[in-house]
Amino acid sequence: LPRGTPARGRHPGASRGAPRAARTAETAQRIKRSRRLKANNRERNRMHNLNAALDALRDVLPTFPEDAKLTKIETLRFAHNYIWALTETLRLA
Repeated sequence: LPRGTPARGRHPGASRGAPRAARTAETAQRIKRSRRLKANNRERNRMHNLNAALDALRDVLPTFPEDAKLTKIETLRFAHNYIWALTETLRLA
């Protein structure tokens, strides 16, 4: 058969057995599921990257006791205050 010619009189992409509306609904469901899975993976990766960045920030902040793990918001507030304090120290020196 020449390229692009449907086999045995069938339309390209047509499947046997299921009515066209059912195939369309199944395809739409498959596409929605695929998009949702991709979005979930992107969000999971985003959160992993955010958590890794916060862990790296925690490593450079002086905390007492050393083993205390700050929450996300505590880490950000502490970093802000620490940077402000260092800036003030430089300004006054």
